[in-house]
Amino acid sequence: MNRKLIRIILTAVLLAGAWLVERYAALPMWQVLLVYAVPYLLIGYDVLGEAAEGIMEGDPFDEDFLMSLATVGALLIGFLPGAEPQFIEGVFVMLFFQLGELFEDYAEDKARDSISELMDIRPDVAFVSRNGKTEGVSPEEVHTGETVIVKPGEKIPLDGTILEGSSSLNTVALTGESLPRDVVAGMEVVSGCVNLSGVLKVRVDKPFSESTAAKIIRLVENAGENKSHSESFIRRFARVYTPVVVIAALALAFIPPFFYDSYAAAFGSWLYRALTFLVVSCPCALVISIPLTFFAGIGGASHKGILIKGGNYMDALAKLSTVVFDKTGTLTRGTFEVEAVHPETLSEQELLHLAAHVERFSTHPIAVALRTAYPDEADSCTVENIRETAGQGITASINGKTVSVGNERMMEALGITLHPCRRCADHTGTTVHVALNGEYAGHVIISDQLKDDAADAIALLKQLGVSKTVMLTGDREEAARLIAGQTGVTEYHAGLLPADKVGHVERLIETQKGKGTVAFVGDGINDAPVLARADVGIAMGALGSDAAIEAADVVLMDDKPSKIALAVRLSRRTILIARENAWFAIGIKLAVLILAAFGMASMGLAVFADVGVMVLAVLNAMRAR
Repeated sequence: MNRKLIRIILTAVLLAGAWLVERYAALPMWQVLLVYAVPYLLIGYDVLGEAAEGIMEGDPFDEDFLMSLATVGALLIGFLPGAEPQFIEGVFVMLFFQLGELFEDYAEDKARDSISELMDIRPDVAFVSRNGKTEGVSPEEVHTGETVIVKPGEKIPLDGTILEGSSSLNTVALTGESLPRDVVAGMEVVSGCVNLSGVLKVRVDKPFSESTAAKIIRLVENAGENKSHSESFIRRFARVYTPVVVIAALALAFIPPFFYDSYAAAFGSWLYRALTFLVVSCPCALVISIPLTFFAGIGGASHKGILIKGGNYMDALAKLSTVVFDKTGTLTRGTFEVEAVHPETLSEQELLHLAAHVERFSTHPIAVALRTAYPDEADSCTVENIRETAGQGITASINGKTVSVGNERMMEALGITLHPCRRCADHTGTTVHVALNGEYAGHVIISDQLKDDAADAIALLKQLGVSKTVMLTGDREEAARLIAGQTGVTEYHAGLLPADKVGHVERLIETQKGKGTVAFVGDGINDAPVLARADVGIAMGALGSDAAIEAADVVLMDDKPSKIALAVRLSRRTILIARENAWFAIGIKLAVLILAAFGMASMGLAVFADVGVMVLAVLNAMRAR
């Protein structure tokens, strides 16, 4: 950009000097051409080179060829009988064409800023512990199983598990969220996060090529390969349009003079019109601004933690009519929590206390939920004789008392008859029963919790005109009905296998043909087949999820389903801007082309219709950021 800017400034100075020479020095026309050739070649050598390369490769019809043909013609037209010299116009057109290219480069750099901020997640160095020493090496040189040291202010270099230390991580580059994430020993961390406070020792679980940072960078870099329908159409349009306007310009130059008394006298005038026609007809505004709009839109979305793998998926998002959700991990958190405690003979705290101690050494999600609900595990209680009965539960001795924690079958084995619980009517989840010395002590209801913004996500989609929201789950009917009621989805289906989900999505795609597209939103791990089958697959909670990044078309880098509505809004806005540019460019060009054909357009107006329109379209495209 700096070199091009210097060339533009120098050319402007030399062009002013050439004009002074032409005006005040009585030189022959061919010498004046040589004077103007200096600024022309300075500003246009690369365009002429690209045009020549296109001709040699058998694909000449592009904007470089049109601009070269028009400007060289303008420089030479003065040598025809009865024609006026157009030296300054020829250099002026090339100068403004390069000025427009400069604006394009600037706009692309700005659009790339959003991407490059994301690219900053790539760590430059990893400090690995080897043979009792800490070495700074490239992340690509670290092997799985090795330990890396991450100090405050440094990026996590590779995906791994914390062995020692606790800290807060800045995940904004991955998720778009500014709230730090607290981590402690035993938790998994992903590359690209910034360590804010404590020193961490992390065991590397994946090589750098398979790390989250590397995959995200590849995803964004390859996003341009998936062209939207608008981009593909513009490319095809330009390939047909350019040779057509060249032929039309040739016809405009050579045919009308036949209807004049003197062909030679009329030819110069019509050639000037043809050259003006060529300048106007350059499809720069369309060819540049439409792809740039999608590029800027993808960059802007990535800055919000929404990774869209190409412009075609923006097209699909903009036309959404149906959104299908998986339940667990998408509308719900996918982690169990204690929802209700119903004691019979003890207090709530005492019942949780006994259940948590019995489940002290279990890794089952139910056990984790019980221990989380009663964090004061390190008390003076003695827990002995822990026995697990397969398919029933666990029994242990706590301070000499026998405590059994399990399901209905365990209670039946103890000879306990369970009675319906009237307080359970408002709760849906897994019921864990507790018996103390063979007597029933109460039960704890544990369930998957609804995400904070799940209901908002459905409401926002409805506001955007998404007519149908569907929830598919392998869970029980009761649990599905409760979540459906809380979120407000229009339809739900329970007890499904992955193949059943694919069948439901295929049915919806068939019924929505011509009405809009169908998106499936899942966690990207168990739902890969249906993510791939939907018109657009959206992966939730992709922070550290390999399958999500690989299977989905759109990846939301946090657990917020409300980001789907934001992705739809951004896509629709990007499509709208692309359409604005297309209609604006086509409308102006058609009007000036007609004027040029009738000799009512000057080369200056032609420059505006080409370069001016391109600059305005490029600036408009930047709004997509």
